[in-house]
Amino acid sequence: MLLGFMGAGKSTIGAEVAERLGRPFLDVDDEVERAEGPIWKLFQERGESAFRELEARFLREGAARGESSVIAVGGGAVETHDLLARLDALKVHLDVDVDTAWARVQGSRRPLAQDEAEFRSRYERRQPLYAEVADARATDADGVVLAAGGVSISSSADDPVGRPGSYEIVADDGVLGLHEPPFDGPVHTVSAGEAAKTTATAERLWRDFRLDRGGTLVAFGGGCTTDVGGFVAATYLRGIDWIAVPTTLVGQVDAAIGGKTAINLPEGKNLVGAFHWPVRTVIDPNYLATLPEEQRREGLAEVVKTGLLSGESLWELRDDELVRRSASYKTALCLRDPYDRGVRKLLNLGHTFAHALETGSDGAVTHGRAVALGLLAALRLSGRPTDVIEETLAPQPVRADRERAWEALKRDKKWIGGDLHLILLGDEGGYTASVSEPDVRRALDELIAD
Repeated sequence: MLLGFMGAGKSTIGAEVAERLGRPFLDVDDEVERAEGPIWKLFQERGESAFRELEARFLREGAARGESSVIAVGGGAVETHDLLARLDALKVHLDVDVDTAWARVQGSRRPLAQDEAEFRSRYERRQPLYAEVADARATDADGVVLAAGGVSISSSADDPVGRPGSYEIVADDGVLGLHEPPFDGPVHTVSAGEAAKTTATAERLWRDFRLDRGGTLVAFGGGCTTDVGGFVAATYLRGIDWIAVPTTLVGQVDAAIGGKTAINLPEGKNLVGAFHWPVRTVIDPNYLATLPEEQRREGLAEVVKTGLLSGESLWELRDDELVRRSASYKTALCLRDPYDRGVRKLLNLGHTFAHALETGSDGAVTHGRAVALGLLAALRLSGRPTDVIEETLAPQPVRADRERAWEALKRDKKWIGGDLHLILLGDEGGYTASVSEPDVRRALDELIAD
């Protein structure tokens, strides 16, 4: 539910957010106008109180439809007693400064935008009301999408996520040497990287935890830490809440978002896992300042993937915007398809080959290098230019056991019958295509050094 002052862009941004999330869009002002005629005329003939009653009625009806939707609320609904507070919906304050708002609405027929002094006074009066009732604040569509997914991009020290109950932290021991945990509570260390994603690590954590079902697990570290932390949270006491605090680029733009959690088996990557969305994902780009360049390049492969799918050169942006835009894109797809049965599969671009290379090299090929090579294979099979991959990521063939990599790829969940259903890239973004076994094998072989 979007609320905010006149001129905040609720109608425009609300429609964009609804499209990105694949949900219906309801503009309360439009509903009133369809039923009663122009709002300015309604104000003129029946007064503001009559409009507020109609607004409240249409808002209650929209919220009671029983389907996930995006609702744009009139700017003054916040003054209608405790109407918004009583509605069971995520409420996002779409903020705008008063000068911008006035520039957008002056000269219009909006009944409450005819006098600038009154307009500014009303703005000041409503601001604390928005802050009181809203669950989150945003200024654009990306911010609204992130809020809908429980993702915040800010300094973790300024975003303590005041949840009741106790916390226990699962942290990469390397990260603990650089940063203090963002929450107070017992700390359980795990190895850095894929070495953390084992059944032995999961069992140790299950045995060591003292949380009850009201407790919260905090996963603090890179993508592998949030993978194993989220998986343990999904399975401990049949599922407890967890918060992801990713500290690497790959974690902030991909791994910590969307609730996919997993550990590895010797036979392949992520073969045991669960869908368990974190109650919050707190992304602090300041953590990237201590990230070694090699690990930054690991995460850049996921940024390039996201940019290819979205049609935007995200890898050229500065870190804070690069993270924000990439995280928003993934959050939107995951909200549309939380269990990976439809559009979310687009995020697998390049990853089927990547996981095979990781297994075939017994973990010697890192995830980021493997994704870069997987993207190269996917674009070759798509008949697309590979310049962006080669210039930005510069992947080189790697040493891996060809047969073991092939066996790992054949265990991939995307095989149906004798063909592999891969994500390829077209003019309009990603799409699913059936690719024959010989073509897949040839593409994989080209990624492995002789």
